[in-house]
Amino acid sequence: MKTIEKILVANRGEIAFRILRTCRRMGIATVAVHSDADENAPHVRFADEAVRLGPAPASESYLSIEKILDAALRTGADAIHPGYGFLAENPLFAEGCAFAGIRFIGPPPEAIRLMGSKIESRKLMAGHGVPVTPGYDGEDQSDETLHGKILEIGFPVLVKVSAGGGGKGMVIVEREGEVPGALAEARRLGRSTFGDDTLLLEKLVRPVRHVEIQVLGDKHGNVVHVFERECSIQRRHQKIIEETPSPVVGEELRRAMGAAAVQAARAVGYQSAGTVEFLLAPDGSFSFLEMNTRLQVEHPVTELVTGLDLVELQIRIASGEPLPFGQEDLRQSGHAVECRVYAEEPGKGFLPSTGTILDWHLPDVPGLRVDSGVETGSEVSVHYDPLLAKVITHGASRSEAVQRMLRALERMSVLGVATNIDLLRRLLSHREFQKGRLSTDFIQKKFPPRTLASNPGPEVAELAALVATAWAYQQRRAAAKILPAIPSGWRNNPYREQRVSYRVGDRTVTVDYHVERPGELSLRVDGGESRVARIHELEGPRITLSVDGHRRRFRLARQGETFFIHLAPRVVQLQRIPRFPLQDDLESRDGCQAPMPGKITKILVSAGEKVEKGAPLLVLEAMKMEQTVAAPTNGIVQEILVGEGRQVEGGQLLVRLEGG
Repeated sequence: MKTIEKILVANRGEIAFRILRTCRRMGIATVAVHSDADENAPHVRFADEAVRLGPAPASESYLSIEKILDAALRTGADAIHPGYGFLAENPLFAEGCAFAGIRFIGPPPEAIRLMGSKIESRKLMAGHGVPVTPGYDGEDQSDETLHGKILEIGFPVLVKVSAGGGGKGMVIVEREGEVPGALAEARRLGRSTFGDDTLLLEKLVRPVRHVEIQVLGDKHGNVVHVFERECSIQRRHQKIIEETPSPVVGEELRRAMGAAAVQAARAVGYQSAGTVEFLLAPDGSFSFLEMNTRLQVEHPVTELVTGLDLVELQIRIASGEPLPFGQEDLRQSGHAVECRVYAEEPGKGFLPSTGTILDWHLPDVPGLRVDSGVETGSEVSVHYDPLLAKVITHGASRSEAVQRMLRALERMSVLGVATNIDLLRRLLSHREFQKGRLSTDFIQKKFPPRTLASNPGPEVAELAALVATAWAYQQRRAAAKILPAIPSGWRNNPYREQRVSYRVGDRTVTVDYHVERPGELSLRVDGGESRVARIHELEGPRITLSVDGHRRRFRLARQGETFFIHLAPRVVQLQRIPRFPLQDDLESRDGCQAPMPGKITKILVSAGEKVEKGAPLLVLEAMKMEQTVAAPTNGIVQEILVGEGRQVEGGQLLVRLEGG
């Protein structure tokens, strides 16, 4: 086959950036595509060429097969890499590439089609001797039949959308009373997210581990596995920490799972990189979960322990080259851990966080790799998945890799949006995680919802207020244009203190201060004892400050009256309280507001209906997730201000309530 000369990457963010890096190293010309929201994104600037697809919504840009094929033809790209997500597992896209005479860097369309249906893939695996979990995958999709099958299987049961993937399209049923609602919810998810509401049922095994096997197949009939990845730490059925090797997979089990994965790949004539996912029970038995016919988000851990570049291998396979090694040639060296850093608020049900990244700083840690598509100034949009970066560390042992990860997360600064970094550190530091005792319900069992909120304690809140005060003072001095030698806030009574107050979490912190000499402040927090703060360095977001002789480095960003401060290992957000607050233009309104921008997918109440506090009012879809908006108080629905399918802004009033 002819050598590939130019590749269009049909994706965005860290996915596109990671693929583009390998293409550049291989000397292959590249084309990026982008929506209007990503016009100035790092991956667009990094590629040799870039083509605009359309407006921000993925349905009008990254999911348009016609627009992407047109971009490839216009730029002369002879191959397309779909990345992972969007169109990566769409057989129509792979067929469209072939019809246009463009090579698709991925498996054959029929393999995608077979594995894209959880029902068909389950039947195929069972027919080829790959173990599957007990369940139902029949053609009768009536609610009555599914209800009866759930009772036969026995609780708990997982109701799954056949076309689902990426942790989406699954509903757990614990008892019979939940069955009707679970079936309705799963069907709605199937229709809205995947365009297919066909369901299957599987027995939910607890506790269970999620272990997947990386496979590679070429066009010459060669198939190998590239060992396992442990992916048990999940939230909302989506992985957030992955590692290899698995802490519990020994050589015998590795051979058995690897052989099953190779058999699964051969069953569909697989060519390219793919992943066969298994559930691993405490007794060592395993069963087929699904096959991802694409590169996985967590593939870097495999690359770090094997020295392989899986994207390069995908490109070489698509070029017709045979695999350059056999199964016996592959080895693992050391241990690798990956953490997915999301813009989200774990304490609010993992609600995605949107906004501008005011500071993006990556630390210098041995064995560290960061795959990211954002930078300082990047916008985290409501239109796409909130994944910001994959942080990966490699070490000689599991303990070394984990320790390096803890250090990296401690020093990593992401200011301007909420993230899950603090939760990731707490997970890695947990005694059971350190011992490798993992399961897919680890977060639910070890971190109940009330513990997920990251509220700073009094000492942290006070330190954050001191840092914000010193930083703001020094910024004012640097900006002074007249008589800069006169201290900020000068007055003829030098002993009169200045005062500033902040909201930090659920408390107010007041700082009284005066200037001792340039760069040195005397401060009191909440009327306490005087403390001395000396500013040693201030450059951009970085400030080096001594408080009572203890010298530390901090990073700080400000947006209006909101301060974001990285007090390693955590970020604290402060809201400066105006000394003379103005009358609030927005009067208090009884009702529910949109927690973030998104689209209304379902209205669950009617005008005149009486509701109790916490009752679901409507469903909001944002950043590929559904959020149920609940009543903030008891009351009667007076007015529904939005309709299904309508796009709304964060903070917008959705339903008006009157006390009842």
